Order: sequence, then C-alpha cells, then structure tokens
Amino acid sequence: MKFIIAIIKPFKLDEVREALAAIGVAGMTVTEVKGFGRQKGQTEIYRGAEYTTNMLPKVKLEIAVAEGLAAQAVETIQQTAGTQSIGDGKIFVLDIASAMRIRTGETGDTAL
Repeated sequence: MKFIIAIIKPFKLDEVREALAAIGVAGMTVTEVKGFGRQKGQTEIYRGAEYTTNMLPKVKLEIAVAEGLAAQAVETIQQTAGTQSIGDGKIFVLDIASAMRIRTGETGDTAL
C-alpha cells in the first residue's frame, strides 16, 4: 500500500478529484493549506499599497492506494494538476505498513 500526499493549486482540485475517481481511487482527504516553495510568495496590491505574501494558498490531498494503483495515481495527479508554471506543487509517495477500517476491522488493501 502507498500513501500519496499531493500539494496542488486550489483551482485544480475538482479536475484532479474527477480524474482520480475515473482510475478507481475510492477516497481522499483534502485540506486547505498555505505554504511556499521556490516561488517565495507573491507581490500583491491592496488599497494602493504593495505588499508581499510569503504563504500562498494550496490544497493538500492525502490518498491511500493499493501498490498497483500508486504509479497511475501519481501520473494522473501530475497530468491534471500541472499548469506548466511555477507553483504547481509537489507529490510525495510513502509506504504504508498497515491499514485498518475501524468499523469492520478489515485490514490491508481491503481496508482502503
């Protein structure tokens, strides 16, 4: 099993969610987050004054998938979340040692 964490631009969320559902991803956790990477924030003008925001709004997706679906899920996220501009985000893939569905006690891939 794999745990995929993806940080993407907020306006890409619906497109990514639909694409993942189409390949068989059953669920995900979505969190609104703020952060920065190489783009180092952005300059904006508010009421005539220019200011720099260091933290940009992003969306964090957390997805647990079976081993065989992980590569396809990562590729799907990369293709649908990408805008070919700075700040598109990152994808991290971690191994899951175990998983359990609380309600039924199912473990492993069946718990996903």
